[in-house]
Amino acid sequence: MIKKNLLVLILGVLIISACTSQTAKPAEAPVLVESALAITTDRMPCTTIYDYQTSAEADFYQAVVDQLPPLSEEDWVRGNPDAPIIIFEYGDFQCPACVNFSQMANFLFENFPNAIQLVFRHLPLPSIHDKAYISGMAAEAAGAQGKFWEMHDNLFMFQDDWYQLTEEEFIDWLQEIAEVLELDVNQFKTDLLDLEKRAWLEQTTEERFALGMNYTPTVVVNDRIYRDNHPNLFGLIGIYEFSGYLQCPDWVIQPESNYLARLDTSAGEIEIELFAGTAPLAVNSFIFLAQNGWYDGIYFHRVLPGFVAQAGDPSGLGVLGPGYTFVNETDNDLSFDRKGLFAMANAGVDTNGSQFFITLAPAANLDGGYTIFGQVTDKSLAMLDEIALRDPQTAVGFEDATIIHRIEIIKN
Repeated sequence: MIKKNLLVLILGVLIISACTSQTAKPAEAPVLVESALAITTDRMPCTTIYDYQTSAEADFYQAVVDQLPPLSEEDWVRGNPDAPIIIFEYGDFQCPACVNFSQMANFLFENFPNAIQLVFRHLPLPSIHDKAYISGMAAEAAGAQGKFWEMHDNLFMFQDDWYQLTEEEFIDWLQEIAEVLELDVNQFKTDLLDLEKRAWLEQTTEERFALGMNYTPTVVVNDRIYRDNHPNLFGLIGIYEFSGYLQCPDWVIQPESNYLARLDTSAGEIEIELFAGTAPLAVNSFIFLAQNGWYDGIYFHRVLPGFVAQAGDPSGLGVLGPGYTFVNETDNDLSFDRKGLFAMANAGVDTNGSQFFITLAPAANLDGGYTIFGQVTDKSLAMLDEIALRDPQTAVGFEDATIIHRIEIIKN
């Protein structure tokens, strides 16, 4: 239920299947968050952006980060120098997973240009990629003429074209790209085959292997290793661009109490009965965010006739969350059997954040995958027909979209 044309991007990048040269850290069983009904702490049980699955995992990654050099003039850098999110990518141009990461980085640059600074550092994996070193040398050779990022983008964009070439064929292909980039081709080839530079690249790679960096892309975000959906880069955008949260919400509800939400929208008022006893995590998160203004001024960004009206992302792109996620609450008898059900949107099991949707018709195909945590009251059901239709795959802008001005929470 996250914006459909970005679903492949999210699943393919936020849960990265890395290129690995050797055995990484020992696998450990994931630690599940506690039951939604086990309200034993001051904060709602959930997973925050910087949570690792185990303390051993945290220690392993922190030890790696502590040994990495800081940003310097020798690095290849692009993006806002004052960005709140600094990403170091240790990559291999022949690594398919690095292509996925490059696509996501381009998406972030396009949509959130002030939020990101990207640093690329080499981590060739010659044991599994026969052109890992020579492709890295190509980027360096282009960089010597001020075109590192142009070569970087071409290597990833056209990886399928050169992946299976022999090294000799690849060098010919690179010279064609150098011509397109208007490089001095003779100088480019000289730098491409420079033995001293190649020795530097190989030595640097071995040093990084020695630190335990043995998969690509190895990504360090604000001094934390990004690995297996950690940290969620879209969640970080939510934190730094839209005043999200680095910690789980306080408990602000009493599950035995009754709550109503009144959505003041440009289409009219929509009243929703919240199911605090059935889905306390979802209701608590929703009320917490509503009371702190997260939903003020945001659009219903996805409204499909006979299906759902979806909102909850302040960017309107359908990809952002508040900086934390929590588990599904679907172990009940509720079903998407009618119009007006209020439910959490997600990008996969247990990835609930701030996005929600309202059913505009029965949708039994959603049963079991999404938390139902409320129901539009009878007097407001007709208002759902007034929410402006909007297909995010074809819509341009938000001029005609329905906006949520504010949400009032009423405890009965």
